[in-house]
Amino acid sequence: MVSELKQPQKAAHLFEGWQETMIWSCLQGVMGNIYADASEHPSGAMALLGDFCFLAGKPDRDLVMYQPEGRRLEYLIMVPQKGTDWDRLIESCYGHKAVKVTRYAFKNEPDVFDKNRLRSLAAGLPQGYTIRWIDEPLFRYCADTHWCRDWTSCYEDYAQYCKYGLGVVILKDSEPVSGASSYTSYHNGIEIQTDTRADYRRKGLATICAATLILECLKRGWYPGWDAQNPWSASLAEKLGYHRDGAYTAYEVNRK
Repeated sequence: MVSELKQPQKAAHLFEGWQETMIWSCLQGVMGNIYADASEHPSGAMALLGDFCFLAGKPDRDLVMYQPEGRRLEYLIMVPQKGTDWDRLIESCYGHKAVKVTRYAFKNEPDVFDKNRLRSLAAGLPQGYTIRWIDEPLFRYCADTHWCRDWTSCYEDYAQYCKYGLGVVILKDSEPVSGASSYTSYHNGIEIQTDTRADYRRKGLATICAATLILECLKRGWYPGWDAQNPWSASLAEKLGYHRDGAYTAYEVNRK
């Protein structure tokens, strides 16, 4: 029997040592949910937020297959805890629908950033472009636009985004073409999501946005977390000052 934990901290021991900000978001009750195999003394649990599902503790088939009531999860990035058999259970449950991928984690080091270097990277905006912080009209634009939806999709509304989130976009002819925003938030920090419209890539725009966002986070006393989907994102992170914490296995699961 799968239970949603009304007190997420009851599963904190299962995720102990896992330096993943999206798990912190769920455990802190800022956003996302914790589901477990028992409501009082869980031995297995999953942290579910956005497209991500982090599985910890004792592997449980019901958790791997779970669909929260009123929510249809057609696509998930499932991340099994290292040193467990969650990966085998994912493969057993989903077969060819679960594609094994490699992602790249980065260390959470609050004092690692060279602010002068970030200022230099942020100052490279090409002529003809403008840069703006995400306000309510831009928030709504992102929510309705497929390629940049992840900048705001995990927030219930603009009010929640204002309280916990932050983002910056570069515009060309009044339309967003690149940006960096909080994919998720936790107490005193965010997880950064960057993207650039396909026809504006390879111009350094994502670097400018990310450097600008990191500087503002540091100014506020927030930590700007980074997790890379691919080697390009990992290289950008290193350019900005992050240090790799190693590669890890995830599964992109199509549950249609």
